[in-house]
Amino acid sequence: MNPADPRPVIAAVRDGRGLNEKGAALIARGLAEGWVSDAQAGAFAMAVLLAGLGAEGRVALTRAMRDSGKVLRWDLPGPVVDKHSTGGIGDTVSLILAPILAACGAYVPMISGRGLGHTGGTLDKLEAIAGFRTALPEAEFRSVVAATGCAIVAAGRDLAPADARLYAIRDESATVGSIDLITASILSKKLAAGLDALVLDVKQGSGAFLHSDRAARELARGLVETANGAGCRARACITDMDQPLARAAGNALELREAIAVLRGGGGALAELSVDLSAVCLDMVGGQGAAEALASGRAAERFARMVVAQGGPADLLERPDAHLPPASVIRPIPARGRVAAIDVEALGHAVVALGGGRLHAGDRIDPRVGLAELLRIGEEAGPDRPLGFVHAASDAAAEAAVATVGAAYLMGDGPEPGPLIRSEVLPE
Repeated sequence: MNPADPRPVIAAVRDGRGLNEKGAALIARGLAEGWVSDAQAGAFAMAVLLAGLGAEGRVALTRAMRDSGKVLRWDLPGPVVDKHSTGGIGDTVSLILAPILAACGAYVPMISGRGLGHTGGTLDKLEAIAGFRTALPEAEFRSVVAATGCAIVAAGRDLAPADARLYAIRDESATVGSIDLITASILSKKLAAGLDALVLDVKQGSGAFLHSDRAARELARGLVETANGAGCRARACITDMDQPLARAAGNALELREAIAVLRGGGGALAELSVDLSAVCLDMVGGQGAAEALASGRAAERFARMVVAQGGPADLLERPDAHLPPASVIRPIPARGRVAAIDVEALGHAVVALGGGRLHAGDRIDPRVGLAELLRIGEEAGPDRPLGFVHAASDAAAEAAVATVGAAYLMGDGPEPGPLIRSEVLPE
């Protein structure tokens, strides 16, 4: 016999009567322990999608899913903070932001994910480094965070297990698009890390999960309200994804660009990394993000983190010695001004090259991807292609050249807008 009956909770959500803390705890416990069946979990997810939870129900579900497993507690001489991005192309901010925050006196226990679909994953990028370990036992995770100020790892099985179960059910039950369930999924895992503050990077544009401004604002508002309601300070920035953030897309190639930024390079990736770091620090009374990057202190923190997690000590000085090159490199020819970019198509091109995954178990080739991509408003010509394809074979390179060329619209068009389109604060 089940310890409790989830059907009254499901019916209450279905009929628009909401979800209270007791009902949320029952559903989350049943998901984690397995006595809520797949059919009941699917019915719950569909009820949430169709009827909604409201602000109080979102907070209740987020807390319950957070508390379905282990919740970390920290005793450190500084604030514990993190960042979450909804995903985009060329988005390597985490690799720069975490060491910036660490250099400014914060501690960043960053629990990250892998790429699925057209967007890349932070763990996949780091695992392009020979020897780098993303699966750390909790004691070692805590030691790295305390010693270096930051660590970037995969989630353990005991972290928000209710979400892991519901995430798979959402995919099978066509309920992935529920803002309530997206919010609870994102925040239950992040808040289980024991954070004092969280900055949320909600991408909006042709390469983002959310294409419309309205949808991005709805998710950003829901995330901020729910995180604050669950006891964690949070702000959200809605940021541009109508063009790749970095000039590279693909694991080793994006890592190379992140290293270049840490060593003093500029561009959109550097700008957004500093801006998001500054937003995060402001919530905990800190400052100095730009100086931490410009002075090299962030680079030093990143290098220490790499060594602590099993990577080489000279990665920043000799990236070519440690990041695998592709065997085939081809330019992407074009002429004229870049007017617009189908960024999602670029992501699919990287996946087709072997640099991403369509299914959770797919293997990734860290060498492949796109590099030196032009941005909106820049001119292509005989001496300046749209970019370069890095591939494992001639056939794969030729297919990617065609795909990327078709994803660029050449001609007159508006100038790109700001990287941060708007900021959402708690009310």
